[in-house]
Amino acid sequence: MKVSIFVTCLVEHLYPEVGMATVRILESLGLEVDFNPNQTCCGQPAYNSGYPEEAARVGRNLLAVFSGSDYIVTPSGSCAAMIKVFLPKLLVSSPEEAVASKRMASRTYELTDFLSTVLRTDSTGASFPHIVTYHDSCHLLRELGIKEQPRRLIGGVTDIDFREMDHPDICCGFGGLFSVKFDELSAVMGIQKLRAIEKTGAEYVVATDVSCLMHLDGLIRREKASLKTLHMAELLAEF
Repeated sequence: MKVSIFVTCLVEHLYPEVGMATVRILESLGLEVDFNPNQTCCGQPAYNSGYPEEAARVGRNLLAVFSGSDYIVTPSGSCAAMIKVFLPKLLVSSPEEAVASKRMASRTYELTDFLSTVLRTDSTGASFPHIVTYHDSCHLLRELGIKEQPRRLIGGVTDIDFREMDHPDICCGFGGLFSVKFDELSAVMGIQKLRAIEKTGAEYVVATDVSCLMHLDGLIRREKASLKTLHMAELLAEF
């Protein structure tokens, strides 16, 4: 099976190790991984800022980049939601484009969903002898309805001590531009999330979106908390 990886902007520019971990996981499971360097942003920043035409223009590039892909896998619930939920509403300039955008949406999967739903595996063979808790990113949970898949994969990691936090589905406070426009409120939400994480005694908080982890990591550093962030792909690549 051949899959195309969509790495996302934040992964490419700030967290390349997450992209490399995603490739390692997929290749370890016998898949051929393709990376098209012509890929760009999914259009979510423009869309959330109120620029749908600009978001659609970026989305059309993805249509061209992934036109021949059987599966598109991304280590981001947020970007997967943009492709699967929002781009089909924007890319409707012609019947052909509408069909192509729906087809791209149907072939796009967030990493844990792809592993669990398409490959039907609950283990990558990873081992991680640490205490871990999991944060549900908003787009993954609310737009895509993905909740159990990440937890099953965490459960498949040997030697791990997984502890569910109170209200894991409450937003961490990042929310893209929300954290910029409402920075004080964003920080308060993040601190509340941080306290819930600390209550579990976890050494690591795991999530599927580097945006959430970036926000939490900033608060962890500010609060001088003894906690680390880890993307799901990095956890599942610990083999």
